Amino acid sequence: MRLVVDLNRCQGYAQCAFLAPDVFVMHGEESLLYNPRAEEERRDEVARAVAACPVQAITLEADAVDETLGRCDREATGER
Repeated sequence: MRLVVDLNRCQGYAQCAFLAPDVFVMHGEESLLYNPRAEEERRDEVARAVAACPVQAITLEADAVDETLGRCDREATGER
């Protein structure tokens, strides 16, 4: 699984660090550190973090997107 975070878009809300603390860590109040190659067993946590980002700064590469992520995205936006 490969993560990409647009650090120019990230506003430091830290929802990702709260939901997937083994993948995302806040360094100071506004700087985000993350593991771009998160372990596969962290997929559910990462999917929740991606869906929870208020500015949609976190994405997974196209080949890493699966039904779990799609389901989380739909739940977050209220789509069916």
